[in-house]
Amino acid sequence: MISELTQLAIKAAIEAGKDILTIYKSDDFEIESKEDNSPLTKADKAAHKIISSILQESKIPILSEEGKSIPYETRKYWNKLWIVDPIDGTKEFIKRNGEFTVNIALIENNKPVIGVILAPASGVLYFSEKNIGAFKSSTNLNYFNPENLLAEALPLPLNHENKVYTVVASRSHLSKETEAYLENLRTKHGEVKFISIGSSLKLCMVAEGKANCYPRFAPTMEWDTAAGQAICEAAGFQVIDFKAKKSMIYNREDLLNNWFTVM
Repeated sequence: MISELTQLAIKAAIEAGKDILTIYKSDDFEIESKEDNSPLTKADKAAHKIISSILQESKIPILSEEGKSIPYETRKYWNKLWIVDPIDGTKEFIKRNGEFTVNIALIENNKPVIGVILAPASGVLYFSEKNIGAFKSSTNLNYFNPENLLAEALPLPLNHENKVYTVVASRSHLSKETEAYLENLRTKHGEVKFISIGSSLKLCMVAEGKANCYPRFAPTMEWDTAAGQAICEAAGFQVIDFKAKKSMIYNREDLLNNWFTVM
């Protein structure tokens, strides 16, 4: 049985997903530019508002991409917090390719213990809880029944036969370091299959067993990876900080992640 906190996070993702889809199907995204020139839409703002209002029931503080101006002097005393990305893959949302997600993670003592990733366009839901496992489910956002969720969900990883070593990476952040890493894998494994997908779905591809590895040698923030790391770890995989040579930790003073690999 999954905990009330996991159910709350799933509820928040589903409710946000409904609003996101309504805007996704309209022609009115109201696109703005953030300080780093990345796009912000009214769907990001609406999802942030919905998720925050639901998660507030838990009385656990929230760190969200759209509400990140919380000083470390305040955050460093948080032993437990939610880390949220209302829409991961806003560029994919704007392109209407469906490869965007809602990411919600619960962090305890700097480690992700609950992860929820919803792909609203497809209705695919990934979720995990430490000591219970990681799961994949197909959901109808309008007729969602949390009581049947665990019974209907598939435990991860699924039994995919990757006869060829498969790497998943970012479509928009294929750096020269990633190319060099791929070349090294080709030397080691021979043929290497490369698949590209947007947002935190890359972490989900490893957790699901569709990919063997996800190298990320380009900038990401804590809210891009926290939920995916929780899911990957619950499925038996690791998200390794390339610099520290150990699992990534969260609620750091600097919210910018180091490079990492998932395998």
